[in-house]
Amino acid sequence: MTDESAPTTDITAGPGGVMTDDVGVITGDLTVRTELTGDKATVRVQYKDADEWYTVTGATATLHDPADVAAVHAVAVGILNRPEG
Repeated sequence: MTDESAPTTDITAGPGGVMTDDVGVITGDLTVRTELTGDKATVRVQYKDADEWYTVTGATATLHDPADVAAVHAVAVGILNRPEG
């Protein structure tokens, strides 16, 4: 189950897609969500409007301040969103 208050942004994956721990590379129009569980932020992706979420490989961090989840999300979106390739 995902946290509905987690920052969420629609993106377009760049060439090579986004590597996930669960299913390998996914491509195309995706939704990125950064979930906070305790002090752990985890970036997950899904195909836009799908039900399944996948953990982005290497995208888990320990946060000292829960407010930092927005900054982690912004960085993840900046790295993963490549609509022009």
